[in-house]
Amino acid sequence: MTYEEFNNYCQSLPATTYIAQWGNAHVWKVGGKVFAIGGWEKTNEPAFTFKTSDLNFNLLQDEEGFRPAPYMASRGMKWIQLYQSQQDSDEKLRYYIKESHHLVSLGLAKKIQKELGLNQE
Repeated sequence: MTYEEFNNYCQSLPATTYIAQWGNAHVWKVGGKVFAIGGWEKTNEPAFTFKTSDLNFNLLQDEEGFRPAPYMASRGMKWIQLYQSQQDSDEKLRYYIKESHHLVSLGLAKKIQKELGLNQE
């Protein structure tokens, strides 16, 4: 996945905002909280960072091309970074970004969730 494809996908999710920060990383937020980051890798290979559930963190941390996210995981947060694309990684990445968006949105105050039209099923 390219950064352009990453940004287009993140933009398609509900109630998202974009900012370039932390060394021009592509930072996506929902309700003011970060759910996905494109960048932060020292090579030319694109890297994507996202929040996960405990189960997905345990599964992905040892999967090829994935690792606990630098800076975040070392502070006890369940964030994973895809740093080496694999043949099937785009579909997986879309799934995990959508899950990250959902996890972060659930942590927002109920009032903010309602204002943004999130989690109202």
